[in-house]
Formats: sequence, C-alpha cells, structure tokens
Amino acid sequence: MGASDPTTGPTAGPPPGPGERRSRRGPVAAVAAAVAVLLLGGYAAADAADAAPGVLTLAPAPVAPALPVAPGAAADPPRPTALPQLDPSAPPPDPAALAAAVTSLLAAPALRGSARASVVDATTGRVLLDAGAAEPRTPASVAKLLTAAAALSVLGPDTTLPTRVVAGTEPGTVVLVGGGDQLLSAGAGDPTATTGRAGLADLADAAAAALRERGAGPVRVLLDDSLTGGSPQLGSGWGSGDVAAGYVAPLTSVAVDAGRTAPGRYAARTGDPALAAADRLTDLLVERGAAVDEPAARTSAPAPTPTASSSTASAGTAPAPGALLAEVRSAPVADVVAVALAESDNTVAESLARLVGAAASRPAGFAESAQAVLAAVSTAGVDTSGAVLADGSGLSAGSRVPPAVFTGLLAAAASERSPLAPLLPAVPVGGLSGTLAERFTEPGAASAAAGRVRAKTGSLTGVSSLVGTVVDDDGRLLAFAVLADGTGATDPARAALDDVVGAVAACGCRAATG
Repeated sequence: MGASDPTTGPTAGPPPGPGERRSRRGPVAAVAAAVAVLLLGGYAAADAADAAPGVLTLAPAPVAPALPVAPGAAADPPRPTALPQLDPSAPPPDPAALAAAVTSLLAAPALRGSARASVVDATTGRVLLDAGAAEPRTPASVAKLLTAAAALSVLGPDTTLPTRVVAGTEPGTVVLVGGGDQLLSAGAGDPTATTGRAGLADLADAAAAALRERGAGPVRVLLDDSLTGGSPQLGSGWGSGDVAAGYVAPLTSVAVDAGRTAPGRYAARTGDPALAAADRLTDLLVERGAAVDEPAARTSAPAPTPTASSSTASAGTAPAPGALLAEVRSAPVADVVAVALAESDNTVAESLARLVGAAASRPAGFAESAQAVLAAVSTAGVDTSGAVLADGSGLSAGSRVPPAVFTGLLAAAASERSPLAPLLPAVPVGGLSGTLAERFTEPGAASAAAGRVRAKTGSLTGVSSLVGTVVDDDGRLLAFAVLADGTGATDPARAALDDVVGAVAACGCRAATG
C-alpha cells in the first residue's frame, strides 16, 4: 500500500465533545492535516477515518420542529431510531433477483472494477450472492471483526483483564504487571464505563494500603510488560506520524486511555503507554504517602522516546504468583470488543489479538498474533480459506481476506447459542452510531439501509470495505461483505458501497411467481 489518502484524515480543529459529530466539511483543513501526516509517514494513517465521531448509542439525535415544506421542495428523510424487529417467517431473497439489484452497483466507477461481494442468509448460511466471494481482498479495518470473534471465542465474553501490583523479587521493589487492559483510567475507575472501568487511583489505593500493612520502607516501581514483548511495538508500516496524529499507540501490555496524552479521539499517543502508566502509578503512590525511590534508567527497552525520558519506573519481571498487593479489572471482553468495533480502535484491537496469541502460546508479535486469530476463528467453525492476516487491526500491509470468510463469520455469529453471538450487537448501526453515524443518512439509494444495517467499516489508501448484517424489506436478516481494494477517492468509494448495501436492504427480492 502507499501513503494515506488525504480524504480520510480527521477534520482539523478541537476534538468533538460527548455526543457531538465532527463535520465532514472543511476540506482545506482536512487536507492540510492529512498532508502533515503524509510528511510524517506511515501506512496506518488512512485507516483512522474509521474512528468516526459519534458515541455508541441507539438514541436519535435531537430533532428541531419541522418547518413547512416549500412547494416542490424535498423534505429531509426521517432519522432512523432503531433496528427493526425480525420476522422469523420472512422469506429469503431470490439469488437471481438479488444479483439483478446489485450487480450494476458493484461496477460503480468509484470502485474501479475491484469490488468483490458476498451475501448470505444469516439464518441458514445459504449463499445468495457470490460476486467473486472467494477472491481475497485487502480488508482494512474490517479485519477487526476476525480479531473480535477470536477474542470472544478464546477469551470469553465475560472475561475481564487484570492489572496488578505485586511484590518484586528484589527487596524494596513492586512490579506493575500489565494484563492487556488498554482502557485504564488515570484516576478512579468507573464501574459503569468501558473506557476507564479500571482506575490507576484504585490500584494505588490498594497497593499503598498493602505496603503500609507490610511496614514496607521505600520502594522502587518496576514494569512487567512481558505480555506484549517487553517494550513498545509498532506494526509493519506504522510510523511515528501515526502515533503523533493519534491514530494508534505503540502496543504495550497496559495503557491509560489507549495511550492518549490528552483527552480527545485524535490526541497524540505516548511512545510508551505502559511506562506512562507506571509513572502515573508512581505519582499516585507518592500522593498516598508511599515512599518511592528514584529508579535506575530503563535498560530492557529501546532508547526512550521523549515522552518516556523522565520516567520514574523501570523494567522488571513479576515474581511467581502469591505476592499480590493490588489488582483492578477491565470491563468484560464483550464490552472491550464493542469499543474496538464501534470506534475502530486500532490499539484495542491489537491488544485483543495479542491476548489471543498469548492464550495459544504464540510468540509476542503482530504476525504471530494474527495467525492465532485466524486459527481461533477456524476452530469456531468458520471457513477461513484464502485468508491471510498481518496484524489484528488491518493497519499493516499484507492482509488479504475473501468476502466469503466474513459472511461465514457473521452467519455463525447469528446463532444465539454461538460463542460469537456478542459480535453482531457490537457493530455500529447505519446512521446512528460509531463509525456509521454519518453514513446512510443522505437521501438516495443508500438511505434504505439506515437504522437496519450493522456494519464494520474499513478504509486505507485505495481500499474501502463494508461488512455486516442488514434486514431487508421482507424482514430477513442477511450477512454481507463488500471489499474493494483498487478504488479511487475514499468518499465516492464509500458512497458506492453504501448504495450496494442500500439495494440489498430495499430488495425484498422474492422469486417471481406465475
């Protein structure tokens, strides 16, 4: 892949507050911001557009009182409010009729002949459309669906991720042990939240109390980052510009707010999220009266970045279990998966992939974790033939997945008895939430899917993909995957994919009779 597409970067200006949406206008500012990212380098930047503004909510935005419509004017379509109820007796579409409805749309000029698609009946798994469904395409961020499915299958939806402080093997040391939680709060935890469910302040409270009870003297804080390899890691093709632009953080075993250095979706990320968390813990322990020695410089990691040069924690390895001083736990994995999918969070997705790899005793690497993800999805009963993953988020070059793999995955998740069942409700709703909040909202063919499509988006330079489920006009739940990796500009390509899904939703393509 090449450099990032200027149309895919976030709009310049202050980050949106809760519930706000970032305008898709402001092309000059958007291009200027994207050019800056291009100069900094990095393959991953384009995919950050999938982290679209909008909180995950099914509540409609407030609507002002309608004004009289002038003669001849078209009224705005009503905003969707919820997914429709499914009709268990709804007839499935006729494959020939469905193909007639969407084939010309798959040949839209914006897709430049690169689109391949699959549609299956989510209830039965019956193939309804095969437009090159077995041909691998670059998935971009829709690869996160495979990572999410593997995490649900291997880790379990109710599992929570621990962050611990343990007594060190050396006298006068305590060790922060990362357990994969990327969404810690720098302060107290919030039991109702996913981001910030576990808080470093709560961890410090318990650790300081345990140290007082032990009558401990001055301590030195060490960091056990071994879960993710012992030092910050960047995927193939990621650049420092991607970190500075807030698209992704280097992968470590623990992080506060996915490594952000300030509030905001696109805030710059620290070069070493785990060490930043250890430094914060050190400060909190001091605030609670614990005596903390100034440690030696970190020696087990690469040369420290500017964000880590003043660190007061150093690398270490946790001792054998049994010396636990304090522990906090993340939100359940199903909720963490929802963040990764709704917000297209690259850092969280990579951490989930690394946990899947660790569960399979794979070495701590992006490709190794990606292989574990595919193995887990295959074990869950999904045919992954032809699929290759380079990482868990879709950012690195080299991933190739056939559309049929995604529709097979979604059909498997459509069963209430499947361990993959939490996957479907974790995906954004068209026109309402997450990365789909601003899509399917304009008048036209695509609007037929508003409020009844759940889908994961994917965008890289020359790549647009959309994978999810949609309820058609007859009330039948269909799984679809449309991947195009030779497109032109991003916005027209996305609109073309939305039109395809809108046609699937509006089809009601029953077989002709009589």
